[in-house]
Amino acid sequence: MTKSAIVTGAGTGIGKAVAQESGAAARALVLPTDVAQVASVGALFDAAVQAWGRVDLLFNSAGVNAPGVSLEDLTLEQWKNVVDINLTGMFLCIRQAFRVMKAQSPRGGRIINNGSISAHAPRPDSIAYTATKHGVLGLTKTASLDGRKHDIVVGQIDIGNAATELAARMAKGVPQASGEIAVEPLMDVAIVGQSVLYMANLPLETNVLFRTVMASKMPFVGRG
Repeated sequence: MTKSAIVTGAGTGIGKAVAQESGAAARALVLPTDVAQVASVGALFDAAVQAWGRVDLLFNSAGVNAPGVSLEDLTLEQWKNVVDINLTGMFLCIRQAFRVMKAQSPRGGRIINNGSISAHAPRPDSIAYTATKHGVLGLTKTASLDGRKHDIVVGQIDIGNAATELAARMAKGVPQASGEIAVEPLMDVAIVGQSVLYMANLPLETNVLFRTVMASKMPFVGRG
């Protein structure tokens, strides 16, 4: 059976890689959406249901970062922008997916949240991004619990150093906890797409609650 999926943040980076890996380009709808706006998220899901009749998968990948400045120099506006998109936006998409998935027949579906290595260990000068990614852990765990009675399965993929526009700076050297600047290895972003596709194709009786995929030699284990 052909499944329908919503991928947020599909214009660039990880979201784009996942959308491409699906091989569904000929059937894809491109719907510009502001995930931080209730009406925009509602319109996205309404359009998907109108086109396909149901939503089987949501991959929550829309996200932004704040400038890498000292904590005391981060503005309230910069903080709010990251929280609005990375955390509130993900919640709004999860909430709308629940509404659609519990009402459709057959009911249920799968939600995969794009977490990050930063959901477990921060980088220097990253308080807004790191705080939201820690928040994503809470969204995933709670939505996984609340989704059980509706046959909605929720998991999370934590990605480290995939070769995207956002991570290109890793190859040039980035600050470490020690204060040094070091080059970090990158992995092919297509591997992330394959990892999400694996999670997405599992039967609803099975869930990968958390999955970490990263460049083998990136400084995550032992960071700090």
